[in-house]
Amino acid sequence: MNHLLTKRRFLAASGATLAAAATTSLIGVRRAGAQSTVTMQLGWLASNGITGEVVAQKNGYYEEEGVNLEIVPGGPNVDGVAGVAAGRSTLGQLSSSPSVMLARSAGIPVKAFAAGYQKHPFTYFSLEADPIREPADMVGKTIATQPTAFILLRALLAANDISEDDVEIVNMGSDMNQLMTGQAQAVTGWLTNTNALKVIGDDRVDLMLWDTGIQLYANVYYATDETLDNDAEPIAAFMRGSARGWGFARENPEAAVDALVEAYPNLDKASELEAIQGVLEFSFNENTAENGWAAMNRENWERQIRQYADLDQFKGEVPSVDDVMTLKILEMTEDIRKEVG
Repeated sequence: MNHLLTKRRFLAASGATLAAAATTSLIGVRRAGAQSTVTMQLGWLASNGITGEVVAQKNGYYEEEGVNLEIVPGGPNVDGVAGVAAGRSTLGQLSSSPSVMLARSAGIPVKAFAAGYQKHPFTYFSLEADPIREPADMVGKTIATQPTAFILLRALLAANDISEDDVEIVNMGSDMNQLMTGQAQAVTGWLTNTNALKVIGDDRVDLMLWDTGIQLYANVYYATDETLDNDAEPIAAFMRGSARGWGFARENPEAAVDALVEAYPNLDKASELEAIQGVLEFSFNENTAENGWAAMNRENWERQIRQYADLDQFKGEVPSVDDVMTLKILEMTEDIRKEVG
């Protein structure tokens, strides 16, 4: 499921966050002898999106890089961005790249430094009996999606010259029931959530948001300006360990799933084994082959900012690409990232 943080949450938190950030040092990085304890705040509950990090912990890669990593899960009542901005965590991971853009527009001083998924897995699911294979097929249909993903559908329609009046957009619950009962012709979710998708069966038709022209990053790593400017080495060490962990997962997917389920027993091993290949396909592609694991580029961010600005999604000033992303950490870790990319 996509969990974009809303502008309302950002704006509500921004005042307190900025005040805290102004008086808080980098307590997210704690020196312990030759090691740095780095805390990583998740945007949601732990899932297969941190498989590489779990592997790196288990195999001792972080320790070899001088890092003691602590993973802090998120959840419905956790404002991870505010925690990172206030210095309670060194860095964070968000489900979707627009969350960083909206945070920056709201005055929260964070920016992205890497993209775990090269393509966003967010997808529109329909059935063969009434398939939606391309945006034009949505005309005259009812699309059920999460409230935080309404903006994604609006962006999709705008990018494909489809009037919002020609599509009925309804709120989606936590499962695929509206599709299966005919209340909607499409529902939305992440392709990597194989457990939730089982109910749809073999008649499922997938339309990835990425393929409609809305090309977002997922599992985006971010930190504050202060951390990135003044204490980048612990983050670079974290990235080196993570790159090695994801490289191991790519070569040893079953062992990686074993490590993930061992660390988080609430996850279903059979479902994670089904999902791991898709997770790896979103993590590695032709871009990573050239530029290394977790690569991202300015052009993609610029396009995302334009799309959100055109839809009037920024409450504050429209952020620049340099406000929302930096290539500094990627450049510091280029060798190891390219080795596993």
